[in-house]
Amino acid sequence: MVSPAAPVLALTSGEPAGIGPELVLKLAAEGVAGTRPVAVGDQGLLAERAAALGLAVELVELAPGEAVPAARPGRLPVWPVALRAPVRPGVLEVANADYVLETLDVAIHACRAGQAAGMVTAPLHKGVILDAGHGGFTGHTEYLRDACGVEEVVMMLATDSALHAERPDWSGSAALRVALATTHLPLREVADAITRERLMRVLRILAADLTRWFGVASPHIAVCGLNPHAGEGGHLGREELEVIEPTLEALRGEGLTLDGPLPADTLFTPRHLAGVDAVLAMYHDQGLPVLKYAGFGRAANITLGLPLVRTSVDHGTALDLAGTGRADPGSLRVAVALAAQMAARGVSLSGGAPGAG
Repeated sequence: MVSPAAPVLALTSGEPAGIGPELVLKLAAEGVAGTRPVAVGDQGLLAERAAALGLAVELVELAPGEAVPAARPGRLPVWPVALRAPVRPGVLEVANADYVLETLDVAIHACRAGQAAGMVTAPLHKGVILDAGHGGFTGHTEYLRDACGVEEVVMMLATDSALHAERPDWSGSAALRVALATTHLPLREVADAITRERLMRVLRILAADLTRWFGVASPHIAVCGLNPHAGEGGHLGREELEVIEPTLEALRGEGLTLDGPLPADTLFTPRHLAGVDAVLAMYHDQGLPVLKYAGFGRAANITLGLPLVRTSVDHGTALDLAGTGRADPGSLRVAVALAAQMAARGVSLSGGAPGAG
């Protein structure tokens, strides 16, 4: 249940040449119960895309500090950010990289200033941002970490059937929560990044935020090994023996309930997941292919460890679908529902009501 005030959520419209703008428009056309979404993006772009797709959406530009109206199908409030260059669906334009980053900055500021209870991000295109000269950019997750001034954040994806329950029903293969020890790194850099310090931070954040945002009183986390067969006793790599196992043992001493390190090829089965609240994978493509096979288009990406609520879609910009009207807003709908749920839990924990005005 969301708060009676229906929390304001800032929806960044993502890469303007991709499907993000139309996903936001489709969601607005259908309506979203229990929350007040505000698009962050270029109002002209949104109007043009709505007209091209035949979507009857009234765009309402809001001035800074202006109250967000009650949500209704077919109306979309907008916090405007100006494009830097014209847009054609499916065609990237380097000049608009700064536009994409500005939409994130506006949403982050709104959350931190109490004007929004959370932010939901449509997909961006990392390549075009890097091509524009933002050499340190590796994705939403890391950008939010740096913008909020925190040392560590954790990327976790969850399918819709696992989002609204304290403990997923692992007997159904579609219920998964998967967090990542490392995110957007080349594979050859992953082993060096799996350090005791990083794992300590990531697992503490994961356990704390499973309680904070999902109501899991005593989280039970299964941890993947890094190497095949979790290192096979040191014959297939020593990271498990020298780093992962000692770290898990130390955290068990702090009271965390941790299984592992376990071979990733057999961990994702009902027998091993029984009673487990989340899985920690060591790297991006170890855990996310399993989750996306189970629930692609029905999952959300959550950034844990932030001082604000942030969720996102489980897919990319889909440049080939942009402007065709075939893009499915299902994952965005899940991400919005989850952000509203998290915002409501945050209000109940703090006793305040950020983003309710």
